[in-house]
Amino acid sequence: MKPVHSQATVEQYREILSRRGSMYNILQLTADGLSNVFARDQKTPEDLIFELFKIPNKNEASIGKLLTVLKSYGLQESDPRLKPMMDRIWKIEKMKEEVSNEAKDPKHWKLSHEDFKLCINESLALISRTLQNNLIIPSWQQFCTIIKAIYEHCKSVKAGKVATYIPQLARQNPESWGVSICTVDGQRISFGDTKTPFCVQSVSKAFNYAIAASDLGADFVHQYVGQEPSGRLFNEICLDSKNRPHNPMVNSGAIIVSALIQNKMNMADRFDYMLQRYRKISGGDYVGFNNAVFLSERLTADRNYALAYYMKENKCFPEEITSMTDALDFYFQLCSLEANCESLSVMAATLANGGVCPLTEERCIQSRPCRDVLSLMYSCGKLLQ
Repeated sequence: MKPVHSQATVEQYREILSRRGSMYNILQLTADGLSNVFARDQKTPEDLIFELFKIPNKNEASIGKLLTVLKSYGLQESDPRLKPMMDRIWKIEKMKEEVSNEAKDPKHWKLSHEDFKLCINESLALISRTLQNNLIIPSWQQFCTIIKAIYEHCKSVKAGKVATYIPQLARQNPESWGVSICTVDGQRISFGDTKTPFCVQSVSKAFNYAIAASDLGADFVHQYVGQEPSGRLFNEICLDSKNRPHNPMVNSGAIIVSALIQNKMNMADRFDYMLQRYRKISGGDYVGFNNAVFLSERLTADRNYALAYYMKENKCFPEEITSMTDALDFYFQLCSLEANCESLSVMAATLANGGVCPLTEERCIQSRPCRDVLSLMYSCGKLLQ
C-alpha cells in the first residue's frame, strides 16, 4: 500500500529533512555511527546514544526522550525486551525519590552518563536497531496514519451479526470494534476496543495444531489428521482414504488434534499446560478463560458429539482415547480460552515470525508446524466458511 503525497507535502518533508539541527539528522548521524561503530575507532554505541539524548551543558541525558523516540518507532515500555532496562531505570529513580522526597514524571527522568549507559546496555541491541531505523516497518508513523484511517472508515460498517450457534456468544456486544497490529519486530499499535476480552473459538484450531505438531512431530499428528488444502470443500464428516479428517482446520480434525495433546495428563494439568503455551505465544499478554461460554458450548454441541462418535466408530482416535466426553470437554475448553485484540496480534506475529515470539524472542512453535499451519490457513479451513 503506497501512500500518496502532494507536492506540497513532499516539499515540506524535504524542508524538515534539510534542517541542520533536526531530530532526523541527529538520528541519522547516530544511526551511521552505530552501524560503523566496530568498523573504526570511535565512540561506543552507549556513548553515541548518550550524546543523542544529552541535556545541553550537563553530563546527563533524558531517558524520557529516549522512551518517547522508541515509542515513535512502535516499541512499548512494557515490551519484555526492554524490561531489563526499565527495571534498572525504576530502581535508580526510586533511590533518587527517596533522597529528594520528590516523585518525577517519567517524561522528565534524567540519568548521569554512567547510569544512562548502564541502563541502555541492558537492551542495547534492540535500542541500536531501532535508532538505526532497522525495524521491519521503517516509516512507522506514516503506517499508523494509514491504519487509523482504515479503522475509522470501517467503524461505521454495521453489516453482519454476532454468532448465535452458542447462546452465550449471542450476548456479545456487536458495537465492539478494535484493531491491533504487532509486527515481527514487535512494533505495536492499537485503536478502539482492543483490551476487551473475547473467546478465541475456532482461532484455537490453528494454535492447537501448531502446538500438537511441535510437541509430537508433524508426521505423528498426520497419522491421525490429513493435510489436504481442499479439505474444507468436503462435508465435515467425510474422512479420507486413511480414515482421517481431511485437515486440522475443521471441527472433526480439530477434535482429533486436541485429543492428541498431552493426553496422558489429567484434564486439569492438560488445560493448565495449554494455557501456559498460549501465554508464551502471546509474549505474556492477556490469555484467560470464559467458563460461561464453555458451559454454553457444551450444552449445544450435538453436531460435535455426532462427529466425535462417528470418528470413534471409524477408529480415528488413538487407542488411549476412550472417553468422548473428556475429549470434547478439552476441545470446548480450548475454544473458550479468552484473548483480546492486543494479545492475539502478538500470537499472529509469532506465526508470521516463523514460530518465534517477537516480544520475547523465544521459540514457541517449531519451524515445520509453523509453515504447515500458515499454508493451511491460507488455503482452507475457516477462510472458506
